[in-house]
Amino acid sequence: MRNGYFITFEGGEGSGKSTQIALVRESLEQAGIPVCVTREPGGTELAEEIRGVLLEPRAEIVDVNTELLLIFAARAQHLAQCIRPALARGEWVLCDRFTDATYAYQHGGRGLDVSTIATLEQLVQAGFSPDMTLLFDAPIDITLQRMRNRGALDRFEREGRAFMEGVRATYLSRAQSEADRFRVIDATGSIEAVNAAVKEHLKRLVDRWRVS
Repeated sequence: MRNGYFITFEGGEGSGKSTQIALVRESLEQAGIPVCVTREPGGTELAEEIRGVLLEPRAEIVDVNTELLLIFAARAQHLAQCIRPALARGEWVLCDRFTDATYAYQHGGRGLDVSTIATLEQLVQAGFSPDMTLLFDAPIDITLQRMRNRGALDRFEREGRAFMEGVRATYLSRAQSEADRFRVIDATGSIEAVNAAVKEHLKRLVDRWRVS
């Protein structure tokens, strides 16, 4: 059995990536491609419990290293119990955020040193990375307005403009440095226009899948 592809959907809050994941899933399933949709933090029962700890607003200040270690603990479980088994079954894994989000949020937003994140990445992933990363990018003013329209905000969504600008800048920097893996998508258009761009980027993988 051929292995599936691991495709990650990245972007700041309010970038519309979750909507696109649902549309891609529908499109791939219609093409007869087996799909596993998951998210980070989360994806397994234990990892979802860690997600709740990470996202819940709380009075206690969460140390940045505590936050980072929890994220990678959830990721280790996610990889072992969900992502790797699904790929081995030949499924395409569509993941709402992965390690690029850790660099964006914990380095770009929190200011943690890149080398600290990289050390944990190597420990947990041992070189494993997505086949393709779709980065949904939009100006901060637009994403902030979208967040306000959604209502209740989690612990990360409550961070200020400077935090979100750091997240976006880091995402774009990583996309530039790893251009073979990243596809940057203008997330300011309509859902239909964004989805058309996504499908165009995925076409190469779909074509390869059909002939393999």
